[in-house]
Amino acid sequence: MSTVTGVAALLSRQLREIQKSKDLSGVSCGLISDANMFEWEIMLMISDDCKYYGGGNFRARLTFPPDYPLMPPSLTFQSPGIPFHPNVYPDGRLCISILHPPEEDQYGYEKASERWSPVQTPETILVSVLSLFHDLSDESPANVEAGKLLREEREGKHKEFRKAVRKSVRESLGED
Repeated sequence: MSTVTGVAALLSRQLREIQKSKDLSGVSCGLISDANMFEWEIMLMISDDCKYYGGGNFRARLTFPPDYPLMPPSLTFQSPGIPFHPNVYPDGRLCISILHPPEEDQYGYEKASERWSPVQTPETILVSVLSLFHDLSDESPANVEAGKLLREEREGKHKEFRKAVRKSVRESLGED
């Protein structure tokens, strides 16, 4: 069995496990094309109890490299409705430590233990992504504007962050 075939078999098993899982509420996964096990379509349905993103339905693409699980996949949110979030670049790419390659951080910001390791699975990635919607951080933001507005809102200056987030939630629902 070739390495690519072995990776495809692993991904097929992991996808089936997620689809059968009762522990991962608010997530729907499937293949973009039955001919390609390396690209998944994800729907994240954010629970109403989430302070900023509650009720949002965010579509994303999870793309696995041929050398998975040694190297991490990438996750990119799709238009319309890319979340306005400090960890999401304006083009939809997600920035989260566990999806960074398993090497030393050249900037010294992340420990190697916070980065990708082959023990991670698509399920652990999705759990981490869901937690980002509930536990926002304005430190080292991928989306500088979102990080700045979140910080200012927390300081009581205005509610521009909340307004931008609600707009992205409405777009995710096809309302804008």
